[in-house]
Amino acid sequence: MSKEPITVYQPDNTLKNGYFQTFREIYQEIIENKWLIYQLFKRDFSTIYKQSFIGILWVIIIPVINVGLFSMLGHSGIFNVGKISAPYPIYAILGISMWQLFSSGLIACGNALSSAGDMLIRIKFSKKSLVIASVGRSVVTFLVQILLIALLLIVYKFVPAQTVILFPLIILPILIFTLGIGLITAILNSIVRDTGNILSVILMLGMYATPVLYAKPTTGLLAQITAYNPMYYFICSGRDLALTGHLTEPNGFIISSVLALFIFIWGLIIFHLTETRITERV
Repeated sequence: MSKEPITVYQPDNTLKNGYFQTFREIYQEIIENKWLIYQLFKRDFSTIYKQSFIGILWVIIIPVINVGLFSMLGHSGIFNVGKISAPYPIYAILGISMWQLFSSGLIACGNALSSAGDMLIRIKFSKKSLVIASVGRSVVTFLVQILLIALLLIVYKFVPAQTVILFPLIILPILIFTLGIGLITAILNSIVRDTGNILSVILMLGMYATPVLYAKPTTGLLAQITAYNPMYYFICSGRDLALTGHLTEPNGFIISSVLALFIFIWGLIIFHLTETRITERV
């Protein structure tokens, strides 16, 4: 009796070749698709603002409204912003800019796959490109808000600390943290579409639970929550470098940065292992 050849099928995107090979594949994919990432970013950004009368000014109007509301509550005695290190508009908008870099980037990442539609099936490309490109809109929004902060510095005649030149070192872990969670969220939102809505609610509540518009509370439940909130340490460190020149929470910033890197690495691995199967569900 002749033996027929046996074909063995193995799952793709496994870790059988080791983590080093997996990271090499991920790196090569991103480099090969860098032009596509840029084109996707341009498409998404122009789509948002091309039919808007006010356009990109929305990224300034919304923070100004928030700051105005909390200023009014503070002056009326309803809300206490606490002890802050700069005029309130500068302090608050600086915090909002960093929070929105995270929150808007995370929402964009979560919707990156589900909003791509038939493009995922008809065109063969690295799906990571969609997630990475979606964060670009948040970066542009952040840069516009930084210009607003620069204008406020002039209006209030407030001189920033010399360490403000180190401010980009705070932005890098925020972006890494955003992408790490965003890669996982994009997968979850492709499976369960309610994920995007749930995420929006969590981020809205998270902004008010995080010392973005007020100083860190010292007592109560909110103080305990803040102690375990990585975004607080990023925002606090960013303000410190820009406004006072010294870090008040250096250990928290280091731990949060390490956590962000850990989440980013595992987010990349999980996305890389599942993107082929997940796109079939979209």
